[in-house]
Amino acid sequence: MSRSAHPAGPRHADVLPEGHYTAPAADLNVLDPKVWSRTVDRDERGVVTVGGIGVDALAEEFGTPAYFLDETDFRARCRAWAEAFGKDADVFYAGKAFLSRAVVRWLKEEGLNLDVCSGGELATALSAGMPAERIAFHGNNKSEEEIRTAVEVGVGRIVLDSFQEIVRVAHIAQSLGKRQRVQIRVTVGVEAHTHEFIATAHEDQKFGIALAGGQAAEAVRRALKLDGLELIGIHSHIGSQIFDMAGFEVSARRVVQLLAEVRDEHGVELPEIDLGGGLGIAYTSEDDPREPHEIAKALGEIVTRECEAAGLTTPRISVEPGRAIVGPTAFTLYRVGTVKPLEGLRTYVSVDGGMSDNIRTALYDAEYSVSLVSRTSDAAPMLSRVVGKHCESGDIVVRDAFLPADVAPGDLIAVPATGAYCRSMASNYNHALRPPVVAVREGEARVIVRRETEEDLLRLDVG
Repeated sequence: MSRSAHPAGPRHADVLPEGHYTAPAADLNVLDPKVWSRTVDRDERGVVTVGGIGVDALAEEFGTPAYFLDETDFRARCRAWAEAFGKDADVFYAGKAFLSRAVVRWLKEEGLNLDVCSGGELATALSAGMPAERIAFHGNNKSEEEIRTAVEVGVGRIVLDSFQEIVRVAHIAQSLGKRQRVQIRVTVGVEAHTHEFIATAHEDQKFGIALAGGQAAEAVRRALKLDGLELIGIHSHIGSQIFDMAGFEVSARRVVQLLAEVRDEHGVELPEIDLGGGLGIAYTSEDDPREPHEIAKALGEIVTRECEAAGLTTPRISVEPGRAIVGPTAFTLYRVGTVKPLEGLRTYVSVDGGMSDNIRTALYDAEYSVSLVSRTSDAAPMLSRVVGKHCESGDIVVRDAFLPADVAPGDLIAVPATGAYCRSMASNYNHALRPPVVAVREGEARVIVRRETEEDLLRLDVG
């Protein structure tokens, strides 16, 4: 295949139009370890490898588009979080980021707990052997069937999200002759510095019970009076993809104030506090995420300081990293189909996937990196927009990034940091087939979620 350069739009940062991009790296062949998983490298041919296997071989065996998950990296991140928080705290992996039975088994083996938010996630967890007592059940509108199943199997905690749910869970637990451990999710009025759709602690949104106006205090009163509930603590989650710890400090202070009010009114010190998840990862070289030990130290100091000031025994802390564990461990591999230069603007590089396998760019205006991975190139940087094959102008995978100017049909390109909220939010738009998830470890690759087939689609179409 010819590698000759295509006509291109502007190639230098000083003449680029406004956009979501960073200046090109000095060498586009270099892979930034901040955004790629730990076993990713380039071999002597210039081909990117993961777990010692080249992407050309992976594409040949598993096709494209496909998600390739670095199991070594995933397990290492699980261990890092577990070790950072230690035995006096609990780490719950947020299954909504990405969940499969293989992932559940890895979590169990590495000592992490699991947070689920639907009956389907709960079923997946149980089918893969996660002990029910190590599962937390979230959700703003759990069905009675989901609650009943959760109580029956004995989940370790249900996070109550509304006044109606307090009564609903208590009634179901009593009908089953059980006393269910619960936490109350409160919205603390923190404006997290993130996209409005993933900020969850301001008051004008669907999650939790507001501290404002005494609503959270009233929720505690009701929960303490119901025989079917064992109130173990307060839960707060301020949002997602957050780098600044200031929001967590404000949240912790307000939650501890509520714990002090509960003690003063009811003579009860609730033993647990869950500060949620939401810590950001590096999608681009400009992102600067914190390490688990830094997060654990900061959160521990915040809670301890606030509790000492309030005269409270420091409660057991829980956190819920999802993206922070699985996000950096995977990349999506695509094959280039067409290259369309727009003089004076940018070059559109179309791939064989798109918004059906990564909706985040369209939904959140998310930013990603992208690299040519089937070879190296000495061509000049070319401002590119990586787009999918769907019938939407908003079908954008990477809004603005630099690729070599000789990128051509048939090349393999990859988008790193797609382990979280890509396969889990994938769709069949245009009747696209959702890609497989392939785990790679120490020279071996295996499918953990298979590619959908046309037969799968037709099987569901009973008309």
